[in-house]
Amino acid sequence: MLRAYGGPDALRLEPVEVGAPGPGELRVRHTAIGVNFHDAYVRSGLYRTLEPPGIPGVEAAGVVVAAGPNALGFAPGDRISYVTPTYGAYAEERVLPASAALRLPPSVSDEVAAAITVKGLTACMLLTRVRRVQAGETLLIHAAAGGVGQLLVRWAKHLGATVIGTVGSAEKARLARECGADHIILYREENFVERVQALTGGRGVEAVYDSVGRDTFSGSLDCLAYCGMAVNFGQSSGAIEPFAISRLAVRSTVVTRPIVFHFLRERAALEAMARETFDALEAGIIKPHTVLRLPLAQAADAHRAMESRSLSGAIILIP
Repeated sequence: MLRAYGGPDALRLEPVEVGAPGPGELRVRHTAIGVNFHDAYVRSGLYRTLEPPGIPGVEAAGVVVAAGPNALGFAPGDRISYVTPTYGAYAEERVLPASAALRLPPSVSDEVAAAITVKGLTACMLLTRVRRVQAGETLLIHAAAGGVGQLLVRWAKHLGATVIGTVGSAEKARLARECGADHIILYREENFVERVQALTGGRGVEAVYDSVGRDTFSGSLDCLAYCGMAVNFGQSSGAIEPFAISRLAVRSTVVTRPIVFHFLRERAALEAMARETFDALEAGIIKPHTVLRLPLAQAADAHRAMESRSLSGAIILIP
């Protein structure tokens, strides 16, 4: 439960009543819960999209306990995962709109689903919806060893792109290389803008995928080729400072700030992107990398670990 915005300790385990599902709803028992930077932004108050008191969390996997009328054919015993912009995932059980639920393929475990549903849908959105990556393009992916970063590297390589990844340590560099990154930049040791320009012969990259925010975004713009696109989808280092729109005229570049939930508003779109993501997972194009499993009661510790930016991969909570 989040009763006031604040640091990780603002998250407290409390008893709550979970009612019966109404029309179009499911009662779900969670088996694994995904932890995302979005949750930290909500907890801190950076995103004012959950008014305290409330239960944070946008994704989980679990089992349907009960189904109300007109629940899209879901029935007790069905294994599902889900993403939702209305929160509530940091719980043992909950009532969920059936329209948010996704049937899990038998080959996808609950823990894998919790680790990859939001991150996989985000990677799918970034590479195939926001901008469709073409074979032969060169991309810059910041935080290439992170939870989304690893998926982006693997999927972009499958699409035929050349990938330049930035990371913060030698261990993270190893992980990014294992995912297929062609070039690695240790951003604490070298100027990533200068290195990108050197790697591309001054041409720049067709797109930058930036989840870091304040510390990298200005440099990201400087890495773009003519008519390139900077895609900001997070701000782990802080909010991006305002900048003059005329800066984009230097190379006719584009900036976008997509939110995955906006691409999932229609059930058909959610099912299509989920199918592509689970297909990519089953084909080995993308792979889950869970680095930390903690009990739900230790959600605060999960947030501390995530915000330290020392981990590479996904964090999940086990109810």
